[in-house]
Amino acid sequence: MASRDLVIGVIFLTQTVVGILGNFSLLYYYIFLSFTGCRLRPTDLIVKHLVAGNSLSLLCKGVPQMMAAFGWNNFPGDFGCKLIFYLHRIGRGVSIGSTCLLSAFQAITISPQNARGIKLKRKALKYIDFSIFLCWTVYMLVNIICPIYVTGKWNNVSISMRKDLQYCSGTTNNKITRLLPAAFLFPDVLCLGLMVWASGHMVFILHRHRQRVQHIHSTNVSPRSSPESRATQSILVLVSTFVCFYSLSSICQVLIAVFDNPSWLLVNVSALISGCFPTACPFVLMNCNSCVSRFYLPWLRNTTSTKVITNA
Repeated sequence: MASRDLVIGVIFLTQTVVGILGNFSLLYYYIFLSFTGCRLRPTDLIVKHLVAGNSLSLLCKGVPQMMAAFGWNNFPGDFGCKLIFYLHRIGRGVSIGSTCLLSAFQAITISPQNARGIKLKRKALKYIDFSIFLCWTVYMLVNIICPIYVTGKWNNVSISMRKDLQYCSGTTNNKITRLLPAAFLFPDVLCLGLMVWASGHMVFILHRHRQRVQHIHSTNVSPRSSPESRATQSILVLVSTFVCFYSLSSICQVLIAVFDNPSWLLVNVSALISGCFPTACPFVLMNCNSCVSRFYLPWLRNTTSTKVITNA
């Protein structure tokens, strides 16, 4: 095994483990609240599906890439390769769609509470379940053609018609496959546009609120003191993180689609960038949500105390 493969394998292993632990910790928090009868916020349902999409994306991308880097090239076979690639695309899509829904709903939530704003908020609450269902359905249908694009490493396809994607191979002989990245990116671009609009709207609302507070010289009210403002700021951080990693990932994917023989470095860098947002997302949400921090703080204290007593 080459040293570069060992290094990239350790990086993929670290990224996958950290990302899965973060997403499962956040998911456990919401499952615990559901079983204890606590009332969840409307955005919590979106976050749960965001976590599910992140986990699916990490498992179906990070694990195969790690196994390929460590030299386990016989996995996953032709059918398994197609299935893993398809599930990864669905998980990635749901992650994008959920982030879009989260930003759009929060933009509606902090809008001026006039008659029109209240009516819009009620409609948004009514259609959250349907929007999440639509998100899963759209990405399942859009990506159903992706098995055409990939084959197993040992499939009976001419070497000149394959491009090495580490644990799978991409076909290069079909003109349709060159158009697939554009088809995959279309719903993503729509979500990205909605996210940018929602983020701009939230920034405008927060800025106007800050100016109003400064104008009345109030010391008791500030944008940070409002739970809605804190939630809005956390979603803005989340969206900014997503846009950054998504832009880099899209550039890498377009380059892989354009080149018949993408380099080892390009394929692995693209996979690493693809896993950055699903890995960072739960920690961004937990850092901005004080309730999650308070939930895990007693457990961390008890664990630390137990270790101290054991060592003593």
